[in-house]
Amino acid sequence: MAMIQPFPALWLLSDARNDAGLERALAALPHGSGFVYRHYHLDGPERLARFRMLRRLARARGHVVVLADSALTAREWGADGVYGAPLALWPRRGDLLQLATAHSMRELGAAARKGADAVLLSPAFATRTHPGAPFLGAVRFRLLAAQSPVPVIALGGMNRGTARRLQWPHWAAIDGLSAH
Repeated sequence: MAMIQPFPALWLLSDARNDAGLERALAALPHGSGFVYRHYHLDGPERLARFRMLRRLARARGHVVVLADSALTAREWGADGVYGAPLALWPRRGDLLQLATAHSMRELGAAARKGADAVLLSPAFATRTHPGAPFLGAVRFRLLAAQSPVPVIALGGMNRGTARRLQWPHWAAIDGLSAH
């Protein structure tokens, strides 16, 4: 689907950890935010049923809904876009928003070459998803993001406090935006 609104500044990603609070979290996001449905912990019909319920809630709030899956599945399920590693997103689908993941300058470049609309650069800060793993930090994140040829969304350890510290206009979170 073609974007009919400005690119969202704020993105919520789904995960097994935040599943129980997603309805509240989607309702609490500002109108026109983004929602990336991952739910890798669910299989087949259960994943689709949960997607449909959350998509309905997200659309009622004017949110963009992106699916972590193939472009074919995103179209079949009625998502606005796809999310994943650059090589998993292609061939380029002009009617779907394409969000790529990146952790380095090399991956930012690969995403740009593949035609990504934006890149989620992570981890900006320490994260519960990968405890003890190295992270970019504010200075390195901004240096990498400033060199990116496509818009960058900060991910990893993000919440309202770290977003203020990072001073970056686009950010995403799993735990940091979930209603607990």
